[in-house]
Amino acid sequence: MTAPGMMHLVCGPTGAGKTTYGRKLADQVGAVRFSIDEWMSALFWMDAPDPFAPPWAMERVERSAGVIWSTAVDVCDRGVSCVLEIGLTTAAARARYAALALEAGFAVKLHLVEAPVEERWARVVARNRAPGEPQLPFAVTREMFDFVETLWERPTAEELAAWDGVAVDTGRAGG
Repeated sequence: MTAPGMMHLVCGPTGAGKTTYGRKLADQVGAVRFSIDEWMSALFWMDAPDPFAPPWAMERVERSAGVIWSTAVDVCDRGVSCVLEIGLTTAAARARYAALALEAGFAVKLHLVEAPVEERWARVVARNRAPGEPQLPFAVTREMFDFVETLWERPTAEELAAWDGVAVDTGRAGG
């Protein structure tokens, strides 16, 4: 029987570099990476209502996260680790997925990806302007960015310790 893979849970605020970090991590550990933004872009954003309706989006995010989770379980059961970049904005969401992973018999590692707020905003502005880059059907405005900042719950030292966590600073000084 193959030893189960590990679930790597990636979290961080908007523009911190979660996707870039997740790609590098997956390459380093030989994991399969799942990104909610990529799934939403491929499956749903082209059908998004205009004007944008958050309840419409959240229903599809939750549905996608459920399919991602069940697929990730199958992958980890086969001994391959997974990198999940699926939001995990709140402590409750992170605890939920960590508990699901433990119940399924997988080890969990939490990865906190951070950068200074103004650097993150500059990244979002650049991504908004880059052709073919945005994975959202709209440009992220400063108002949206600031709103999402109010939703973000940075993991505490205790939460990081509980899930074998690492904090990575992707700011200019931090790499």
